[in-house]
Amino acid sequence: MELRFYILLSIRTPVGFDSYGQCFLGNDRNFADLLFDSFKGREPSGSDLLHIDLMETTGEIPVKIKSISCTFEELTCNIKLIVRGIFRQKNLTEFNGYGQATME
Repeated sequence: MELRFYILLSIRTPVGFDSYGQCFLGNDRNFADLLFDSFKGREPSGSDLLHIDLMETTGEIPVKIKSISCTFEELTCNIKLIVRGIFRQKNLTEFNGYGQATME
């Protein structure tokens, strides 16, 4: 079965966390790990409002691989990193990991 990776964005509500966005990263685990590891944030704690999770699916089963919490300002920076990383992955012909790409 094919592995697929995505970023899951969640916000705390009175009844728990509710997801509000997903960014699909494709099937390259190295890319997903490097991108997620570049995010600003910290280990989640009980009082955090925003979570970002790195998710993996095999078939239809989602599994949380990593999780961080962040502020609104950090979320803004992380969204920029997601868009930049996906752009590079999709548009640069030689891709050797996050930030290591060249144009043809």
